[in-house]
Amino acid sequence: MKILLLGSGELGKEFTIAAQRIGQIVIAVDSYKNAPAMQVAHDFEVINMLDGEALDMIVAKHQPDFIVPEIEAIRTERFYDYEKQGITVVPSAKAANYTMNRKAIRDLASKELGLKTANYCYATTATELYEGVKAVGMPCIVKPLMSSSGKGQSTIKTVADIEKAWKYAVDGSRGDIIEVIVEAFVKFHSEITLLTVVQNNNPTLFCAPIGHRQERGDYIESWQPARISDKDLYEAQDMAEKVTEALGGAGLFGVEFFLADDGVYFSELSPRPHDTGMVTLAGTQNFNEFELHLRAILSLPISEITLEKAGASAVILASENSFHPSYLGVEKIAALSKTDFRIFGKPTARPFRRMGVALTHDSLDTAIETVVERAIKAAHLVTVKS
Repeated sequence: MKILLLGSGELGKEFTIAAQRIGQIVIAVDSYKNAPAMQVAHDFEVINMLDGEALDMIVAKHQPDFIVPEIEAIRTERFYDYEKQGITVVPSAKAANYTMNRKAIRDLASKELGLKTANYCYATTATELYEGVKAVGMPCIVKPLMSSSGKGQSTIKTVADIEKAWKYAVDGSRGDIIEVIVEAFVKFHSEITLLTVVQNNNPTLFCAPIGHRQERGDYIESWQPARISDKDLYEAQDMAEKVTEALGGAGLFGVEFFLADDGVYFSELSPRPHDTGMVTLAGTQNFNEFELHLRAILSLPISEITLEKAGASAVILASENSFHPSYLGVEKIAALSKTDFRIFGKPTARPFRRMGVALTHDSLDTAIETVVERAIKAAHLVTVKS
């Protein structure tokens, strides 16, 4: 099969490697040359994926069997036409369009499916943002409708924060939609990602829940399994199955939840492998999240997902701008037991850009805090230099 991968970052790179291992053809697409997935794909294209005509041209050129989006900044409304042409959009054109825009997915979850979410509203101007903050109360979270990796996300604690939050959200927005979502702050005690695998002709499966910690709206560490009560896990699985069924298609979805004293809150959903799911590269499961996504897309039956180990991931961040980054300390992390790492191969670096990840694992009876601490220490051994 021929797969057109739209977005070629670190998640796309691991997906491409999984596809190569079982003989699939991948064309990696992004807005810049030498993106991570391009380094391992059969072919690549460099275009602005918000340019619908450019997107149409590469689809016509390559005639893929599958279109697999990896990022948000894509002219996703074109996907409906591609489906009419007989191309499979992963997971579906509807799923890609709804989840690339926080407004669509939040309204689907809250208004149509009745899932429990934080109180929220929208704003298209700074003035509307003031009104929205007044409506949901402070503290609250502001996010662009289209963004990823925490870009443009901030917390409003005082009235003085509102103007700054509006500008930051607009600057961090992907695409051409100038609108934000304002969310009431949920008093949660933890966050989880529930990797949900929707199959074409077999039951939906769930990975063991993944816990994670964020800074600046982006994940810093993740671990599997996360602690969660049976009641909360059942509720999260029920929500995940409802929303993925409504979106349609097959593939792996990363469904995020807040766990609070008063229950489980639906937060967000990605129709593709999730950054926090990189912990599965530590061998925590019989299949990592990229293999699961690929097998579901190709309708290869997945009989079960088994938890094999406790694992953790911690990101390796850049601290400065660089056009040719190098990595110091790799030999130190390589010398550690029950530890691995990935360097993503991004051609440029900037402060707080995710450049790699440290991975640790241990037996399932090991305290997860111990595994996470080892991952953090390992990540700190590597320095990204210009």
